[in-house]
Amino acid sequence: MIKDFLIMEKRFLSYKQVLILFSLIANFNVHSQENTVGVLTYDKEETFDGYNLIYPNFQSDVFLIDNCGQVIHRWTDEESNRPGNSAYILNDGTLLKTKRPSSSPVSSFSNGGAGGIIELRSWDNDIIWSKTILDSLERAHHDIEPMPNGNILVIAWERIFKEELIAAGRDTTLIPNFELWPDFIREYNPYNDSIVWEWHAWDHIVQDFDATKENYGIVSEHPELIDINYDLNFHGGRPDFMHSNSIDYNPELDQILLSVAFFDEIWIIDHSTTTDEAASHSGGNMNMGGDLLYRWGNPRAYKSGTQDDQKLFFQHDAEWITDPLLASTPYYNDIIVFNNRVSDDHSSINILNPNPGNYQGPDRTYPPENFSLSLTHPIKENLYSTSMSSVQYLPNENFLICSSRSGYSFEMNVDQEIFWEYKLPLNNGFPISQGDQVLFGNNMHFRIDRYPIDFLGFEGKSFTDYGYLELNPSQEFCDLTDVQDVITPHVELFPNPSYDREITITGADNQVIDMYDSNGSKEISFLADSNRVLVDLSHMRSGLYIVKFGSTTKKLILF
Repeated sequence: MIKDFLIMEKRFLSYKQVLILFSLIANFNVHSQENTVGVLTYDKEETFDGYNLIYPNFQSDVFLIDNCGQVIHRWTDEESNRPGNSAYILNDGTLLKTKRPSSSPVSSFSNGGAGGIIELRSWDNDIIWSKTILDSLERAHHDIEPMPNGNILVIAWERIFKEELIAAGRDTTLIPNFELWPDFIREYNPYNDSIVWEWHAWDHIVQDFDATKENYGIVSEHPELIDINYDLNFHGGRPDFMHSNSIDYNPELDQILLSVAFFDEIWIIDHSTTTDEAASHSGGNMNMGGDLLYRWGNPRAYKSGTQDDQKLFFQHDAEWITDPLLASTPYYNDIIVFNNRVSDDHSSINILNPNPGNYQGPDRTYPPENFSLSLTHPIKENLYSTSMSSVQYLPNENFLICSSRSGYSFEMNVDQEIFWEYKLPLNNGFPISQGDQVLFGNNMHFRIDRYPIDFLGFEGKSFTDYGYLELNPSQEFCDLTDVQDVITPHVELFPNPSYDREITITGADNQVIDMYDSNGSKEISFLADSNRVLVDLSHMRSGLYIVKFGSTTKKLILF
């Protein structure tokens, strides 16, 4: 029947459409017709063999799952923490991760991707090193980068006050909340807990708004600098100036790659500088100090192009393809990126070659003119995430892609054939049953990374069969383990502190909730009749309260 259809419709189908249709047919035998979560497709012959690292948004724990969807290792944390947002396994099996308190301190800046705490944890989950960058002046966010020498690069916001903004030529109509939070990069040596190197975007700004200021210049003539008044996407300004969401390091070039989402660009800076040189416009291997060596994706950010020239749209996870396992692949040393908002209905995977020997071309332009590869899902609407998300180029030349907002990951080749699919089976951090549907946005995770079975960090390590994240898992692709309860549901109470006297409690289904004042007198008591309860406390006085749910006790502050 399918063959007859292809013959009959051949004249109506393009060559690419025929390839896509054959891809869907080829995947028919390995795709589940029943599964709604967990593994949906698994072609063992074509899927790259390895273990997948996932750090769910509404959970405090980091999970390592195999391609069957079974949890084989986990790093637990206190339930009051959330991702902040990245995690990596190092070559010795150590976990490098970021996290944040589930309720941000009132005195700290907060925006999408906010973090604040960086940790190294052993395979057995012991804390080796911890660093907090979370106060009224600085806050770590989004991503970190482990370096070959053991140091760690951290992206963070820093607070610039109104007076300094005006002195730097910031347009006075673009000073939201009387402050701005541009990004800086800090390099730590975790073994002696020291700061090794820093780079600040604020040291490399230009503006054409106020000719009386020292940093005045023609923006289009200085693409190596950052226009302090660039505000194309947010008319009227917003405190989070750059929103850098990924950082990568190339040891051969000794350079750093940033994905700067609010500029719709990727930037490359020189890491071979000293900290003093990084604050200047000279020094380092490229003798440009901390100025931008390369920028690409949106020439309008430095007043050198039009909307038609824009190639990147709120992109995430920009990385050099430099894994030695990929040395023989066609895109080795290129840059790969998840292009989130390339269209109103789909995202794309893109690869470009920036030609590191000659970053800047004629007329202050940057090569290439376009991508060397663009890919999306065979059903393009199935790959659409307005934020977060990731892509990994695998040694078998497939692509591991995470569409974060739908919690959907898949492995696909360059011909858009899909060999593995996984839907994170969590709803706001709680496991759901196979067959249930999860609401869009309720099972997000920042990225997915697959580590080869023979990865150095797994050598000598023991794995545990924890079972599946989902309840009532399917046995369609792999044999089930006996243990199923991987996640212990977390009871959460938010916002805390509460200013409008209305709180939400999750995870306390069928539990009696008691609230006591600071003197121990019971104020209210009721039975939670669902997993998510909205509680009106408008009749309560300001102060500290103790909330009890079974054996769990939490403090609540009402203002």
